[in-house]
Amino acid sequence: MHDNQSRTSTPDTLPEVITRYLTAHRAHDTATAITAFTREATVIDDGNTYEGTQAIREWLDRSATAFTYTIHLTGAQQTDATRYIATHHLEGNFPGGTIDLRYQFTLRDGLIERLVIEP
Repeated sequence: MHDNQSRTSTPDTLPEVITRYLTAHRAHDTATAITAFTREATVIDDGNTYEGTQAIREWLDRSATAFTYTIHLTGAQQTDATRYIATHHLEGNFPGGTIDLRYQFTLRDGLIERLVIEP
């Protein structure tokens, strides 16, 4: 695949590290979710940036308790050799009650180096 080509993937063809993170995050399993990230990883969510595994661990713990919601993977796409987008539909007791979010992953050495979550 050329770097400027994207292709649609089915959720079951996402890299193992992404499915591990998504499964653990959905189960509120912070210990497993954090193993998917590089030590220097960055997560950007809801306008906030979390750098390093300790900050990401705290974000995961907070997000697991702040709201009650269901999350359903609705699509997946590989945008280049190291970047993937997983689209999710969330419903819950957060403001607005429903939202579709794009989880944009950048991988390095088989782990998540960057995750940006946005509508």
